[in-house]
Amino acid sequence: MISDNHDSLVLLRLAGIPGVEVHGPEETESAVEDVLANRPDVGILVMTEKAAAQIPAAVKALRERNEPPLLVEIPDRHGSKREADFLTAYIREAIGVKV
Repeated sequence: MISDNHDSLVLLRLAGIPGVEVHGPEETESAVEDVLANRPDVGILVMTEKAAAQIPAAVKALRERNEPPLLVEIPDRHGSKREADFLTAYIREAIGVKV
């Protein structure tokens, strides 16, 4: 878990998901690189939307890889920054099927 705020990090730690709190694009990118280089056992990388927005190029590269970890962006305690139907729009764009 890579989080830009303490509350989200604590919540996921209570669920048994370890993570790191980052501030700024440099720390965020460093945390992603650390997971890729040193944690081959991580299959799903959870990241807050705000943290992911700080490093768009790295997020795009991570999503285009054909190997783990799978990147999952989650909203923080302030709610999602995406529109309500972002998932259907994402599926439509990815595979061309209207859901």
